[in-house]
Amino acid sequence: MADGDLELVFGEANDSMEKSLRSLRAELQKVRTGRANPALLENLQIDYYGTATPLNQLANLTAPEPSLIVVSPFDKGALGAIERAIQSSDLGFSPNNDGKLVRIPIPPLTEERRKELVKRVKKISEEHKIGIREARRTAIGMLKDLETDSSLSTDEKRRGEKQIQDATDAHVTKIDEMASSKEEEILQV
Repeated sequence: MADGDLELVFGEANDSMEKSLRSLRAELQKVRTGRANPALLENLQIDYYGTATPLNQLANLTAPEPSLIVVSPFDKGALGAIERAIQSSDLGFSPNNDGKLVRIPIPPLTEERRKELVKRVKKISEEHKIGIREARRTAIGMLKDLETDSSLSTDEKRRGEKQIQDATDAHVTKIDEMASSKEEEILQV
């Protein structure tokens, strides 16, 4: 029975850690680099007939050139609202509305802005490391409870703790690699 309990605890911890990695991957996509990426605008909220709607539900987002994002709305009546939302966002873009599409030229990043973005990537990655450590803490707490209930021997608990710590270290290393890769991408001129 103890092996099943151990696998259950480890599986839960691993799932939580993987979820943290997926979340980090999604957040890092939204961090601007020197080239155009439609993910920068995907979750921008547009006031569409009185309802806040994510931009990716109102339009196709493409990056036909490294320095241009094109927004093709499904409903041409939403062009003005899309343009206003992009202008008022904190992204610093100046959209051009030609009556059919919204073109967003992506200006090159300044050295100062690149450094700010690297700091932001470090902060985001640290938040996700905290999530992984929290999953570890929860799993080790579950192991202690199982040991208290006599469902797990002390040796099995130690083996489980080592397995959880190894998974934690592996996931933290992945986070470091992802953050480092994004930092290189940001600093690339």
